[in-house]
Amino acid sequence: MIGERRRRDIQARVEQTGYVEARQLATELMVDVSTIRRDLDALARVGLVQRTHGGALPVNEGQPIDLPYEVKKRERLAEKRAIAAYAASLVTDGNSLVLDSGSTTYALAEAIRDRRDLTVATNDLRIAHYLAAAGGLRLFVTGGQLIDSVFTLVGPGALVNLAGLHVDWAFLGADAIDARAGVTNVNTVEIPIKQAMLESGARRVLLADSSKFGRKALARVVGSEAFDFIVTDTGLAPGMRGGYGRRLVCLPVHSRQRARAAASPGGKPDPRAARAN
Repeated sequence: MIGERRRRDIQARVEQTGYVEARQLATELMVDVSTIRRDLDALARVGLVQRTHGGALPVNEGQPIDLPYEVKKRERLAEKRAIAAYAASLVTDGNSLVLDSGSTTYALAEAIRDRRDLTVATNDLRIAHYLAAAGGLRLFVTGGQLIDSVFTLVGPGALVNLAGLHVDWAFLGADAIDARAGVTNVNTVEIPIKQAMLESGARRVLLADSSKFGRKALARVVGSEAFDFIVTDTGLAPGMRGGYGRRLVCLPVHSRQRARAAASPGGKPDPRAARAN
């Protein structure tokens, strides 16, 4: 009976917060983390939660939620690295670029870490820390107010600093993409920042794995026609590709790449990623 009550409590927390982490639940409910994992597995088997690495989400009803960074960075890692490798191939030495906050743009930061003579602006503290440790490039951090769960800087200060920028490439991520609704976001506070990044870029690239397509989030950022390239993976069904025209780039992700991503989540992406529509 105690176990049943605990599982009802866990289910309620998932529905209220949008994500629960197993270790945090173990601490709050004063049980071993292995017990929590069994509870989450049991709830997932009967369709009450969606299991993730280290925790659980609400059952997916097509509405994106704002996941903690620690969760996002583990999801669809091979796809993100393939997308990042292609994006890195667009950048040449001496270029300037702005990187939106997110796990796919973080993968791009990994892909360009060893490049030289680049100027990078970002509102993502994890990207900034990673590139600062690498050295060898000029780094500009927007400043602003922190959204701590996703390490994103937003607000008037960030906007002021972005307003004067003119870069060669603007690389943005997305919470959801729909051919008609465009790019949408789970919150409104990031939207002015994303729009300012787009304004700063001579060329604009959307980086998003195929799971983001055919979905709509809370607030519109921009139409998909605002981008010069929309880069995703071949998991995007052929029937969903028509609304994006020649701007859409769909990259294959091979089983070897998936195995490499699973085995070494901190590794570098393959710079030879194929280009394919």
